[in-house]
This record gives sequence, C-alpha cells and structure tokens, in this order.
Amino acid sequence: MDIKLQEVGFSYAQNTPFEKRALHDVNIAIENGTFHAIIGHTGSGKSTVLQHLNALLKPTEGQIQIGEKTIVAGKKEKDLRAVRQKVGIVFQFPEHQLFEETVLKDICFGPMNFGVPEQEAEQRARELIEVVGLPPAILEKSPFDLSGGQMRRVAIAGVLAMDPEVIVLDEPTAGLDPRGRQEIMELFNRLHHEKNLTMILVTHSMEDAARYADAITIMYDGESVLHGTPREVFSDAEKLAAYRLEVPHIIQFQKQLEAKIGRKLNTLCLTEEELAKEIGQLVREERDQS
Repeated sequence: MDIKLQEVGFSYAQNTPFEKRALHDVNIAIENGTFHAIIGHTGSGKSTVLQHLNALLKPTEGQIQIGEKTIVAGKKEKDLRAVRQKVGIVFQFPEHQLFEETVLKDICFGPMNFGVPEQEAEQRARELIEVVGLPPAILEKSPFDLSGGQMRRVAIAGVLAMDPEVIVLDEPTAGLDPRGRQEIMELFNRLHHEKNLTMILVTHSMEDAARYADAITIMYDGESVLHGTPREVFSDAEKLAAYRLEVPHIIQFQKQLEAKIGRKLNTLCLTEEELAKEIGQLVREERDQS
C-alpha cells in the first residue's frame, strides 16, 4: 500500500489564540513494501507526520493518500477505521499502552475492536507471541508481571494482530540497552522481509536509518527537506549539519580512516559489516601490489 503526502500542512489548535503551525509543504512518497525512515532533530515535525500516516491527525492543508483512501484538508472523511486497521502504529514506549488482565486479552483487544471474532483473535495471538520471540505460556500472565523488553514485544504483537499492511515505528528502541535495540530492530526487519510489510521508521538514530532503510526523508522545522537512499542522504555531511544532524558513526570512522591512509574506499559504508569488507578488499589490493 503506497502512502503519499502532498503539500501537507498542519496547525495545532487551528483558528484559536493558541494556534501553532507544525507542518508546512510536506511532500513524502512511501512505496509499498519498502522500509522508509523519517529522521530529524527534536521539534522537526516527524512525530506530527507520524500521526497523519493513519489519520490520527488530518491535514489542515494539502492531502494524504493512504492506499486507495485520499484525505483532503477541510473535507470530512468517513470510514477512517479501515485506514487505521491497515496502518498500525507502534508508539514510543508501547508497553505503556498495555492494560488488560492477561497478555492474551491485550493482544486480542485490537483485532476484536475491529470486528475479528474472539476465536480468530486468540489464534492470531498464539501465532504472533512466538513471532515476536516470546513463549506461548506468557499469554496467561499479566502484562505487568513482565520485563520491559517482554512488554514491548507484547505491544508489538498487539499491533501485528490487527493484520496491518503498514507498520509505523515511533522511536521503537527508546529506553532499551544496545542488545535490546538490536533485537527489536532485527525483529522489525525480519517482519518487513517475511511478511512484505511496509515499514516506516520515525527515528533520531542515524545508525538505524543507515542499516535498515531503503529510503530516507529528512524533516527540518516542519518541512520535508531531503529525500533519497541512505547513501545519497549520508554522503553530504555538511548538508546534514545544516539540518542539525550528523552522519552515522561508521561513516565518521570511515572518513577518519581515509584521511589517515590517504585514499578513499570504493564505497560509502553504512554498516560495520560493509566497512570490514571494504578494509579487507583494501588489504588484499595492497598485498597484491607489493
């Protein structure tokens, strides 16, 4: 399912003394089946964009196309529940949204709210609890007896239980240790590939955007200012600095290495694995020439 924002503007508390303009002239195209990252500094507007992606907020200017549904500013829309079922949002600290007596009931709540029969919802829960890496026995426990990492996985299972076509991730690794961050991002990456889900990652982590995204949009002061592949976006450190962002640490290390050895590597490396491969190639070339 494609999502397209066209000249979108948004103001909080519009037409009141407290009106605050958050977005203006935002243009973003997210293709079906891709992993798209939206990055920007705090206050750039990326979280406001996130809430437009399943019509939690509606634009005050422009229009948004979500699959076959077009939401136009100033026009009343019907049947937005269908949009919200197709586009699931994993909010920052999703474990704070858990509230049911058991994990099973919590996962079932979303799909049953959209009309899925209880038996089918429970079947989805039993399948998905293992997909997110938790044992089936945990379904009968209270979500509040779980660790923070387990609670987050339960919340993710609850979003997946609604069988969305698109998953929006709002800083999904916030508050996790390095191992937990890696495990959660690898989970989303696996779901993206195995289930052909469109993933939209809203993050301040340049490393996650570089490693996982097919395409990147940069937000700055309420505008979408730069689009491209990770290599295109991270190739210009000066331009990123103008938007108060830095290139990923691995690219910084590569630049320092290139300055030290007096030559450039063959490609801009986005991950540690890519850099190790390039260094290995460089060593082989030097050995062959000696």
